[in-house]
Amino acid sequence: MKFNKYNDNFNIIGTNLKRLRKENKISQEQLSNKISLLGVTLYQSDIFKIEQNQRTVRDFELWAISKVMDVDFNEFFKNVDVKINVISKG
Repeated sequence: MKFNKYNDNFNIIGTNLKRLRKENKISQEQLSNKISLLGVTLYQSDIFKIEQNQRTVRDFELWAISKVMDVDFNEFFKNVDVKINVISKG
């Protein structure tokens, strides 16, 4: 399966995920274990790849991460500069 990339990255939240996780003093493994309690499978290696912008993030995974870390969803997009190209029909 081919995924689209943005600036050669698979996601735009990886840097903020890593920062927020460290601020909350939670390891990748601990985060993985707590997420699994919500019924979402996200291995430690998946979290590593997300933080390195090497893996896409599904909406339910981001929901689970946000819930476990008790962090507002919008915090993952803080200081993310995304430019959207709009193509007009003419």
